[in-house]
Amino acid sequence: MVNIIWAGMAIIGIIYAMFNGTMDQVNKAVFESASEAVTLSIGLISVLVFWLGIMKVAEEAGILRVLTKLLRPAVSRLFPEIPKDHPAMGYILSNFTANIFGLGNAATPMGIKAMEQMKQLSKSDTASRSMITFLALNTSSLTLIPTMVISIRMQYNSVSPTEIVGTTIIATLISSISAILLDRFFYYKSIWRK
Repeated sequence: MVNIIWAGMAIIGIIYAMFNGTMDQVNKAVFESASEAVTLSIGLISVLVFWLGIMKVAEEAGILRVLTKLLRPAVSRLFPEIPKDHPAMGYILSNFTANIFGLGNAATPMGIKAMEQMKQLSKSDTASRSMITFLALNTSSLTLIPTMVISIRMQYNSVSPTEIVGTTIIATLISSISAILLDRFFYYKSIWRK
């Protein structure tokens, strides 16, 4: 559906440009945007590789294990249906850790694996309570170091690319708490209906 919307918007824009006589500006914008996208992607890849390397060093040094142990009690309370030693719990903790460091791209494969493991646990065609909670928390994703946003700001020569860290922490903390509260509200509401 989203592809149809984007295609429709592009077609409408091109038709409007043809009737308006601004097709040359559209062509110029397309080529400039393509060039800028490649430059931005290469810059983001370098930052992503750097932070993935830092994550690997932290993993080898045992820092991620310590962080996982710190998060495990809270995550166990958020996902009571998942056994503590189940592989889904490890993937969930890894996903949360990557999101905390602003590595959404690195968190995605772990999130997919977590969902697959939770799907095996639920043995149902509908989303389980754990899957819904995980999706809500993953979407809101508490972030302490927004590495990707900082790298984008650096690419565009921001005077102070890290000035967003404080507001990012506050915003993602509020969004994560809201996600938990809404998740629990709708869960208990569905129980009360039954």
